[in-house]
Amino acid sequence: MDATQQNHLPKKKKSETEDEKRRKKIVPGSLLKAVVRPGGGESSPVDGDQVIYHCTVRTLEGVVVESTRSECGGKGLPVRDVLGKSKMILGLLEGIPTMHKAEIAMFKMKPEMHYAERDCPVSAPDSFPKDDELHFEIELLDFSKAKIASDDLGVVKKIINEGEGWESPREPYEVKARISAKSGDGQVIFSHTEEPYFFTIGKSEVPKGLEIGIGTMARKEKAVIYVRKQYLTESSLMHIAQDLEEVHFEVELVHFIQVRDMLGDGRLMKRRIQDGRGEFPMDCPLQDSRLSVHYKGMLLNEEKTIFYDSRVDNNDQPLEFSSGEGTVPEGFEMCTRLMLPGEIALVTCPPDYAYDKFPRPPGVPEGAHVQWEIELLSFETPRDWTGLNFQSIMNEAENIRSTGNRLFKEGKFELAKAKYEKVLREFNHVNPQDDEEGKVFGDTRNMLHLNVAACLLKMGEWRKSVETCNKVLEGKPSHVKGLFRRGMAYMAGAEYEDARNDFNTMIKVDKSSEADATAALLKLKQKEQEAESKARKQFKGLFDKKPGEITEVGSEIREESKTIEEVDETKDIDDDDDDDDDDETQEEERTVSTERKRKWSEKAWPFLKNVMLQIGIQLGVALLGVLIFQFFSSRFT
Repeated sequence: MDATQQNHLPKKKKSETEDEKRRKKIVPGSLLKAVVRPGGGESSPVDGDQVIYHCTVRTLEGVVVESTRSECGGKGLPVRDVLGKSKMILGLLEGIPTMHKAEIAMFKMKPEMHYAERDCPVSAPDSFPKDDELHFEIELLDFSKAKIASDDLGVVKKIINEGEGWESPREPYEVKARISAKSGDGQVIFSHTEEPYFFTIGKSEVPKGLEIGIGTMARKEKAVIYVRKQYLTESSLMHIAQDLEEVHFEVELVHFIQVRDMLGDGRLMKRRIQDGRGEFPMDCPLQDSRLSVHYKGMLLNEEKTIFYDSRVDNNDQPLEFSSGEGTVPEGFEMCTRLMLPGEIALVTCPPDYAYDKFPRPPGVPEGAHVQWEIELLSFETPRDWTGLNFQSIMNEAENIRSTGNRLFKEGKFELAKAKYEKVLREFNHVNPQDDEEGKVFGDTRNMLHLNVAACLLKMGEWRKSVETCNKVLEGKPSHVKGLFRRGMAYMAGAEYEDARNDFNTMIKVDKSSEADATAALLKLKQKEQEAESKARKQFKGLFDKKPGEITEVGSEIREESKTIEEVDETKDIDDDDDDDDDDETQEEERTVSTERKRKWSEKAWPFLKNVMLQIGIQLGVALLGVLIFQFFSSRFT
C-alpha cells in the first residue's frame, strides 16, 4: 500500500476527555474576557503545561469573595495547576489557555462556568456564592511543560536544563546535588548551591517529595521540583514548619552513584565506583557473552584480607569467562551482567552466592562473606543470526546445544535448560526454505524440547517435563524418544497408567524400541510393587490400635513417607549418537522424592484424619475390606 492509499484510510477517532466533554457544554455569552494588562510573547499554555497564577474572585459590585493575594486577604500563595490533569472550574479551564505569560485578565463567569456547573469536579468553598455571576481576576505568573512525579500532582517537576543520558537515580543510589528551597510565596528556606549535598535515596535523608522528583532527573539536569504539604516529610536536610503548604526546590543533579540491591534483601550489593562507557543497561552484557575482567577478592573481615588479585596473582592477565555457564560464582556473574565496559564496581556478596556452592579459593573459609572489586574490560556478545544462511544458523545452534549438553553432564541443569531454551527462542525467527531444511529444523527443535524435558525431570519438575514432551508429541504422536521421555516423567510422578500407555505405544510404532520399552515396563512394574508394598506397610497395624492410639499410626505413616528411596541420577540428554537410547531405560529417571511425599501426604493423611475423627467398628471393617481387595487385585493383575 502506497502513502496515497494510506492517507485515505479512516483514522481511528480518539475518545473524548472529560474536559473536552465539559467544554462542549459552554453556552455563548457565559464566559467573557477583558485584558487588564497584556502579557509577553506569543505562546499560551496547553494541556500538559503547569500554570502558576494568582486568582481574586469578586462580585459584580467589586466585593472580594476570595483571593490568593495577601493584599486581598489571601495567603500570598499562587495556585498551581496542570492543564488537562488538575481539577479546575470550567471558566478557568477554558480561559487560562487564552492568556500569555504575565498577563492579567478579568473573566466574567455565569454560575454554570464556575461552581454551579452540573457535576463540577471542584467543590465550592464554604459560604461561596456559587449561584451568582462573578468576576475572576487572573494573573498568569508562569507556565511550562510539567513532569508529573506523583499521581495526585503533589510532586511536579519543571526542567530548566536538560541532563545527560536517560538513567535516573533510585533506591539505594547515592546522590550528589546542589539544592535550594523557597516557600510557595517565594521566601528562601535554605541553599546548598555552593557545596553539593550528599544523600542516599531510600534513607529519608531528604523530604519524600524531593526524593521522588530527583528520581525523575538525569545527570547534570537542572530543575525546579514543586512539592506540596503531603510530601514534605522531616529529614536531615530541613525541618518542616507546620504552616508550610508548599516548597519549591531548585535542584542541580551533579552526580549519582549506581547502587543496586541485586536480591532485594540487602545481601548482594553492587556499588559502581567508576562509570563505564555507554548507556545503562543497553550497553551491558545482559545476554550470555564472553567477558574479560580484572578483579580483586577480599574477605569481609576487619583486615579486608585479599585472597586473590588477577593483576598480581595472574601476571596482570584478566579473567576471561562465558556467562551463563556457571564458571564463576553466581553473585559475581549477576553483577558483571549489569556493568558497562570500563566500569569498576564493588560487590558485597553473601556465602550462598559466593563460594559456598562454588570451589573455594585458598584462604576463603566456608561460609565467608566476600567483596569483589571488579573492572569490566570488555565483552563479546553472541553472534547475531540475522542474515545468516540456514546451515550457519544450524551450526550456531549446535554450538549452543553442545554447551548445554556439557552443562547437563556437569549437573548444572538450570544453566543447561537456559541454553536449550535460548536456541528455541531464536528458532522462532528461522524459516526453512525447502523440505530438507524443514526436516533438519524440525528434528533439531524436537531434540531441544526433549533436552529441556530432561532438565526439568532432573530438577524434579515432572509435570513441566510432561508438558514439554507434549510439544513434540502433538506434532508427531509416534515420536519414540518423546514417548519414552514422557513415560519416564509420568513414572517419576507416580502416574503409572499413563507411563505404561507411553511405553506400550513405543512398541507399536517402532519395533526397534521394544527392548527399551520392555525394560521400562519392568522398571514400572517394580515401582508399582514398591508403592503397594509401602502402602501395605504403612497401613499395617492400623486396626490393632486402640482408638486413643490412632494418632500414633498417623505419625508412623508420615515417617514412612520420608523414606521413599531415590533412583540413580544419570545422563538424560539427546545427542546425535544413536547409542544413547540403549542407556536411557536405566538412566532416564530423576527422583522427585518431594513430589512423591506430597502425593502420599495428599492420599494417605486426609484419609487417616477421617479415621481419627470417625473411628469405629464399621469403619474399621470397611477399611480392612478395601485393603484386602487392593491386595488381591494387585496379585491377579
